[in-house]
Amino acid sequence: MTSTPSAIVFDVNETLSDMTPLSARFAEIGAPASLARVWFATLLRDGFALAAAGGTAKFSLIGSEILRGVLRDVALTRSLDDAVRHVMDGFETLSLHPDIADGIRGLKQAGLRLVTLSNGSAQVAESLLTRAGLRGEFEAVLTVEDAPAWKPVRSAYSYAADACGVQPSDLLLVAVHPWDIHGAAQAGLRTAWLNRTDEIYPSYFTAPEHTITALTELALRLAPDPHPASRPAPRP
Repeated sequence: MTSTPSAIVFDVNETLSDMTPLSARFAEIGAPASLARVWFATLLRDGFALAAAGGTAKFSLIGSEILRGVLRDVALTRSLDDAVRHVMDGFETLSLHPDIADGIRGLKQAGLRLVTLSNGSAQVAESLLTRAGLRGEFEAVLTVEDAPAWKPVRSAYSYAADACGVQPSDLLLVAVHPWDIHGAAQAGLRTAWLNRTDEIYPSYFTAPEHTITALTELALRLAPDPHPASRPAPRP
């Protein structure tokens, strides 16, 4: 595809937000820092399982209940309730990845509409963007809590297209997760895989239209060419 999409849809957790500090929160409650990645992967697994079976639940509910399970046999430095709360509250303190702010501004300057679509809550996305001084660049903060199912189910992406008043093919999803890229592509969206860590894209997923290592690269690719190649004058 060579045409420019009308709107960019951003995944939030790990795509916009740097979730590395959550590992420190696990350490602060007496749990291994490495448990953070296991917990988050399990959270996504159960959210996907619910979606595949035709159900849904809030990110915070799934995350909290799974935390209670993974922390059950850990010698915590505080009560289980306080430990769960400490980890979940960490989402409200996360920062953007270093490449995001300039990339957002570049895409906005290119005349593109910007929205988010998260499996998490709108509050977390709102807080993240507000603290970074970028909330005003986004037309809407969308969440699957208002959609029929979690991403990567088709209806989640259709919800975003409907909310933006465009066809799915007019949207381009930016995400670090190949499963999200695949789901969006299957739903008819265009895609950009943000591969900051030189990962190998899974061959069993639909390949992204763009692969970038920083969001600023996408802004450069989609910005109108200020010096288009001259065309020969039409013959009389």
